[in-house]
Amino acid sequence: MSSRDRSLDPRTRILRAATELLASGGRNAVTTRAVSAAAGVQPPTIYRHFGDMQGLFDVVARDTLAVYAQEKAARPLTDDPVEDLRRGWDLHIAFGLAHPDAFALLYSAPSAAAYRTVIGEGVALLQELVARVAEAGQLRVDVARATDLIHAAGTGVTLTLAAIPPEARDPRLSETMREAILAAVTVPVSAEAPTGGPDAPGAERVAVHAVALRALLSDAVSVLSPAERQLLSDWLDRLAASAGSPRQGR
Repeated sequence: MSSRDRSLDPRTRILRAATELLASGGRNAVTTRAVSAAAGVQPPTIYRHFGDMQGLFDVVARDTLAVYAQEKAARPLTDDPVEDLRRGWDLHIAFGLAHPDAFALLYSAPSAAAYRTVIGEGVALLQELVARVAEAGQLRVDVARATDLIHAAGTGVTLTLAAIPPEARDPRLSETMREAILAAVTVPVSAEAPTGGPDAPGAERVAVHAVALRALLSDAVSVLSPAERQLLSDWLDRLAASAGSPRQGR
């Protein structure tokens, strides 16, 4: 342990040691003996700060995801919301493969109360990216449904790839799934076929514009009363479902 590490408080040293052991050797490397030796503390100190080793795992996993979420939130956006969503997917996969054991801890038991808040923060960032796509008139399903689909698919791809040795992974798996999901939830824009243009199927044109207006309703809080906004939201949800997507409950 370096002199700088020795200047840290015991809890921080324990967290740093456990995080490094998890990253370098996996969950089996994070033992009471290994952590206490690396942190320069006695084993009872771990239990005093974290209750037990599972409590320590919980904090390590949460902190690892929190750092990633902060870095993701700080990344500048471009003028292309779909491309930003694509980059967000790639960042999510890269994070999971860089921290496979922490990712597995978070997502193998996603109902655990210890993980709900930090996972929710990551999903909120994803939802912001999806909302930008909706506001641009390029989303064919409502924001909540698109967010759920992308999050579920990205998590599944990450867990699948993490379980395969790096040399045996299909390098196109993530890209193929990403593009399939984007094709399912977004509408491409081009000079020849603008979003919601006259050549698009009628139901799709209605759905795309309904989703876009639904995403922008928060900008009209001074125009409509709460009851009117709720009624309009319900109508827009029904119109968004007209393209054949199951209605998302609100």
